[in-house]
Amino acid sequence: MADLSYFEAGDDIRLAYRHRTGLGPTLIFLPGYASDMDGAKAGALDAWAATAGRAMLRFDYAGCGRSGGDFESRTLHDWLGDVLAMIDAVAAGGPVVLVGSSMGGWLMLLAALARPRRVAGLVGVAAAPDFTSWGFTEVEKMTILSEGRLERPNPHGDAPIVTTRAFWQSGEALRLLDGEIAIDCPVRLLHGQADAEVPWTRAHDIARLVRSADVQTLLVKDGDHRLSRDTDLALLTAIVKLLLESL
Repeated sequence: MADLSYFEAGDDIRLAYRHRTGLGPTLIFLPGYASDMDGAKAGALDAWAATAGRAMLRFDYAGCGRSGGDFESRTLHDWLGDVLAMIDAVAAGGPVVLVGSSMGGWLMLLAALARPRRVAGLVGVAAAPDFTSWGFTEVEKMTILSEGRLERPNPHGDAPIVTTRAFWQSGEALRLLDGEIAIDCPVRLLHGQADAEVPWTRAHDIARLVRSADVQTLLVKDGDHRLSRDTDLALLTAIVKLLLESL
């Protein structure tokens, strides 16, 4: 495992990351909402990168995992800034391939739009762009706007999932699925058809709207949102390996 390091992101916030040097492009893993760099998918990719001699970077957004900052004060725009800081300052000097899980899939698309010369490829795992629009009922949206925050049960843990007004408004301002997504690099989209949190049809929406002609979608019929079974992790690793070898 690569050593834990910290990047000074400003406003007294330090972003925790693990950077493994090796053959590029650098693989950068982007976790989902309220997740961190120590999940099963990031760990599996890092283990493969170590064996294959590939460069890899994984990190925690501000307010998550080992990074500093207050989770409820952060927005999608703030976390996009964290991603761009990792690309610009930590993985500086060469192309990168972004692997985005759930919300990380939204951030990978936004980052590719912001850094088209650096981002050489994208791999989405249950990518969830625009989930502030389709992921909440109208009643929940009104609660977010009127009360400033919403708590929902966490299907993966005991602590509730909190969504703030600031995050929701930031997400609405960064929606992508209303028109063409001007990304030209190769895109790979992996999604489980048994995903109870992000409809698998989101993968089709992304594939249809991304401008690139090199887009592949792979659906796992019995796969859930996390896609963290051994078979799922092996499939993800194979997709990443083939994409990197093609660049």
